[in-house]
Amino acid sequence: MKSLLLYEKKLHAQGFKRIAGVDEAGRGPLAGPVVAASCILPQGVVFRGVNDSKQLSEALRNQLFQQITEHPNVIFGIGSASVEEIDESNILQATLLAMQRAVQNLSEVPDYLLIDGNKAPHFSIPTLTIVEGDCKSASIAAASIIAKVTRDRWMEELDKKWPQYGFKKHKGYGTKAHRDALVQWGPCPIHRKTFSYEADPS
Repeated sequence: MKSLLLYEKKLHAQGFKRIAGVDEAGRGPLAGPVVAASCILPQGVVFRGVNDSKQLSEALRNQLFQQITEHPNVIFGIGSASVEEIDESNILQATLLAMQRAVQNLSEVPDYLLIDGNKAPHFSIPTLTIVEGDCKSASIAAASIIAKVTRDRWMEELDKKWPQYGFKKHKGYGTKAHRDALVQWGPCPIHRKTFSYEADPS
């Protein structure tokens, strides 16, 4: 965890108090929204095990999600962009829109943003993009957990409406089972029309 706090500690030393990490989940799936989260962790509070959500087991993600979101001094916001918004622009622009909404949904205005990746929405707040930031910043890692668990739970709910696609299992990603279901049933309203449903050549 010490290495994940280097960015935050440096910024705290410069006088920044509300540092929000921002990350997204769901850029790659064939179906469902893209979801972003922003998270301001209180100084001195460490959530053991926090890391890039993709490197955590589902059980640990859920456990950390509960610990982070129920902590009285953690501030977080969630934003999303719909399938229609993804198709109307593109997945990059929709992701940036979801990130913007996640920051706007914070109950307090941050004074610095740490954003996963190499692109960021335009903010009037000082912003730093960090490639693989969810492995380098505790704030971004916490945001990645919130975004991933939130999206996964949405997809599990959507599975109840369209159970034939198996959203509960693959969360909309392009697994063989998902692509086979698309061949059999065709796309449903939450499938991204601008994404290719063809099987991977490999």
